[in-house]
Amino acid sequence: MPDLQTEGRSRAGMMKQLLHIETTFKGKSCISCAYMEEAVLDVLPSYDDRVTYSRVDILTAEGKQRFLDLSCSLFGETAVYKHYRLAPIPSMFIDGELYFDAIPSRDELQEAIEAVLIP
Repeated sequence: MPDLQTEGRSRAGMMKQLLHIETTFKGKSCISCAYMEEAVLDVLPSYDDRVTYSRVDILTAEGKQRFLDLSCSLFGETAVYKHYRLAPIPSMFIDGELYFDAIPSRDELQEAIEAVLIP
């Protein structure tokens, strides 16, 4: 890991190496879920291998568990399992943190990705 105190380091030297984007998805009939995913897939090629993506499909066992994990990270286990407080659908998480609960524009999404890649 690079020493953050090193002088003269370029901006590229401070870049985070990888981030992961996840979108919540509840089936083909959820048009806003499809558009959220499309927004990510549209910008993904611009970031080569620095950005990875996965769909959190709540209709699968694995996706349901991940959705509950993301919901717990937002609201806590008690809120999720006792009060049924859940992450919005669709939503977009970057490195496990909620970034968008509505479909972002291309510029908004790119700004968010770059803010994480270049802190």
